Amino acid sequence: MALVLAFGVVLLISVSLSGLAARTILSTALMFLLAGALIGQGGLGLVDIPSNSAFVTVLADLALFTVLFTDGQRAGLPDLRQGWRLSGRALGLAMPLTMVGIAVPTHFLTGLDWTTSFLIGAILSPTDPVFASAIVGRTDVPMRLRRLLNVESGLNDGLALPFVLIFLATAANRDTDFLTIGIELAAGLALGIVIPAVVVLAWRLRIFTAEPRLQALGPLAIAVMLYATCHLTHANPYLAAFAAGSTIATLDRVAAEHFEHFGDLLSEITKFAALLVFGALITPERISHLSVGDWAVAIIAILLVRPAAMMLSLLRTPLAARERSVAAWFGPKGFASVVYGLLVLQAGIPTGEHVFDLVAITIALSIVLHSSTDVPVAKALSIEPPDGLPTGQPEARVERKQP
Repeated sequence: MALVLAFGVVLLISVSLSGLAARTILSTALMFLLAGALIGQGGLGLVDIPSNSAFVTVLADLALFTVLFTDGQRAGLPDLRQGWRLSGRALGLAMPLTMVGIAVPTHFLTGLDWTTSFLIGAILSPTDPVFASAIVGRTDVPMRLRRLLNVESGLNDGLALPFVLIFLATAANRDTDFLTIGIELAAGLALGIVIPAVVVLAWRLRIFTAEPRLQALGPLAIAVMLYATCHLTHANPYLAAFAAGSTIATLDRVAAEHFEHFGDLLSEITKFAALLVFGALITPERISHLSVGDWAVAIIAILLVRPAAMMLSLLRTPLAARERSVAAWFGPKGFASVVYGLLVLQAGIPTGEHVFDLVAITIALSIVLHSSTDVPVAKALSIEPPDGLPTGQPEARVERKQP
């Protein structure tokens, strides 16, 4: 109950200060992370949550699925087609460069073997837009920039998983079943398209009509069925989530619009709960053994590797220089890395604790840096913050045309 009470208190404070947070470097994500650290064993000791508990894994997994499903509904097939040239560069070039760029300094600065170093590179290669919401979630930010970051982060979570599983199996001296991994990826993508497509096409029959107040629950029902089906069949749930959201947006834009506000609130709730628990896991005892090299890897991954890889991949593209710089900077590490770090703990490899702790401090630093710089960066793009947020006025929806 202490965890539930802390969540309620921090949620109330965050909502009450959300208007201020939208205009300043104050970050609601950071508030939940710090609150978790405060109530955890490294703070007041009000809660004791083992990092290898099923509760932590399920919560992080559910939060990531929810965020990807919601984000997918902002990227219908027309959006994916229009932005694929940029997103394809981010996924096909920047992501592998990031993986290698993190693995090399990890090996030389931490003393970990090459397999474990590449495992860390794979875990930290996905990005998460929820810690840069003032960029991705703002309709007055240039569409092509938002689309690039949204599609990249929506797809790279699932694409990183095969590499995580391969390096993890190698580190644990187990045979890697490439066929099984490929089937899981294909099954996740297929389920993410087929299940929502069948439901949406069935909704077109005259017999199926939903009350306006219940229409937002339709996509939620699809998400629940898809989540359960993926875990029952071992299909990749992250590719499935984003594909399902995109399929709904493509085939039934009205349903996606009805779900948008409810989905945003649902993803915020799961995100904040996961951040609170994750913050409680980051204790002085866990990170006290980390070396200077470990901290250097976290800093290099955030400040050097991601920006350099993204800037290189976006050379000779239509993006303006400022937009390329924003895309390069906003490569926050989030729930995918948390989930994959927890997989390492559960695998029981000899260096599992070290890997998780290094991943944890990288994610924590990323949350601090990225979630507190989104508003200043938005201002640097000459984007004014929405009026009236502290008084609850609705934000004007303005879409800028891109050349």
